[in-house]
Amino acid sequence: MKIMKRKAVRGFSYSVFYEQAAEGGYVASVPALSGCHTQGETLEEAERNIKEAIALYLESLAAHGEAIPQEGPSFQGRVSVPVSIPA
Repeated sequence: MKIMKRKAVRGFSYSVFYEQAAEGGYVASVPALSGCHTQGETLEEAERNIKEAIALYLESLAAHGEAIPQEGPSFQGRVSVPVSIPA
């Protein structure tokens, strides 16, 4: 008789950065998960897709015995810089 191991279900929360794509739609990325990004035609689709991408990313880490990253504090800002551009 084969004994099945129970899997614990945990919730994880990560900051997601959304950008409007030049060709249309939106790109979503997770800074704390290197290479975890996706896109969607709408923000809603991009959000659905990034949730799936995060889940698959974390499941892959767990399957390979790798640590799941914990996100530290994150900040977003905007800076303005003067640039001389030839006329």
